[in-house]
Amino acid sequence: MSVPSGGYAWWYVDGVSDDGQHGITVIAFLGSVFSPYYAWSRHRDPIDHSAVNVVLYGRPKAWAMTERRRGSVSRDATTLSIGPSALHWDGTVLTIRVEEVTTPLPSRLSGSIRVRPSGITPGPFTLDAEGRHRWWPLAPASRIEVAFDRPSLRWNGHAYFDTNDGDVPLEDSFRSWTWSRSTLTHGAAILYDVLRRDGSRQDLSLRFAPDGTPQPIDPPVPAALPPTLWRLQRATRSDDGRAAMLRRFEDAPFYSRSLLAARICGEAVQPVHEALDLDRFRNPLVRAMLPFRMPRDLR
Repeated sequence: MSVPSGGYAWWYVDGVSDDGQHGITVIAFLGSVFSPYYAWSRHRDPIDHSAVNVVLYGRPKAWAMTERRRGSVSRDATTLSIGPSALHWDGTVLTIRVEEVTTPLPSRLSGSIRVRPSGITPGPFTLDAEGRHRWWPLAPASRIEVAFDRPSLRWNGHAYFDTNDGDVPLEDSFRSWTWSRSTLTHGAAILYDVLRRDGSRQDLSLRFAPDGTPQPIDPPVPAALPPTLWRLQRATRSDDGRAAMLRRFEDAPFYSRSLLAARICGEAVQPVHEALDLDRFRNPLVRAMLPFRMPRDLR
């Protein structure tokens, strides 16, 4: 995948343990879309602003996201390496090797994640009218195996794997979005409501069979959610217009990730939900706060 100047690409995995006690998110960025250094850069070289973001939820908790320069990035048809961490796809399993240092308190984060899709979807969706942003929910219904040495952690669960790429910064094209993915008895459901910069919308309600075959569904009823600790407004959808918060994963001035309880496609599910406010992200004060969580390796 080529990434144009000023553009981006990322590979995203999230997983929740079968007992609901643990969660993980891994995002490998080329052209880190939330990087203040990339936003401030005059050269707009995406490969010079790459990172692997790893977050552990539950106990123990951990956060790592060190931005790295072009010389620390290598990739081919099956492998992407960013610094000491790497993602490898062998045709059936995505293996992620993590070797990072946590922030703000430094400690080693070392382990492996294996994502086993039950099926691969046929192709990407365009999120904007101009076709500059593409989202491909590659494997909405997957299994995940987490094995960390530092900290000591082992669990299995359900997972989701997608990729996004774009030609211009997200904040140029979008004002906000909400997204959720739910594991169903057979397959998965994704709800994706996008508010574009021009005021138009792209609302996707999709069900995926275990083999990855997509099927549009009628959009469920809007369901209110309480604002975050940062007073970020958010909402979701459900069959009966109701949803409840189970766990807060991330709470930032412009972004939240949570675990919900809702009813989707006639099933009681626990969606992983995110809300993103790109108007807030554009605020210079918010961007000035980000290096605290996202150090940059200048080597």
